[in-house]
Amino acid sequence: MIQVQAEDFDIGQELKKISSGNDGIGGVCSFIGLVRDFSGQQGEDKKISSMTLEHYPGMTEKQLAKIEDAARQRWELSEVTIIHRIGRLAPGDQIVLVMVAAVHRNAAFDGASFIMDFLKTQAPFWKKEETGSGVKWVEEKSSDVGSAQRWEKK
Repeated sequence: MIQVQAEDFDIGQELKKISSGNDGIGGVCSFIGLVRDFSGQQGEDKKISSMTLEHYPGMTEKQLAKIEDAARQRWELSEVTIIHRIGRLAPGDQIVLVMVAAVHRNAAFDGASFIMDFLKTQAPFWKKEETGSGVKWVEEKSSDVGSAQRWEKK
């Protein structure tokens, strides 16, 4: 399941959805991304008052589906949930949920990590941070690119 939405999500409800009715699942691995209260960018004021996430409707969902498909080609995954929020968010708000169910834990861990790494580098989302110094677009991080590149070696 892939959803791009402004509304918050409930991790408990999503866990029930992904695991109910399938007794063959041996494990579920999840990652929840949250809005931090500080910026990783250079500047005078690093305290974030809000973050706005924008996306390219239609293209975003297609790209997330490609990322999910690539993970399913590498590992035997029973279920996958990707929920990414858009709009204005405050520190502490949930941004993203990646939840992967599999027969074996290693596939669940690796699948979730792979999806998150490629979501950060290939999905068309843009983040804008608001601080006391003004509004700044968040640039791609070399560490995110490096995280995605590690999967090329495997």
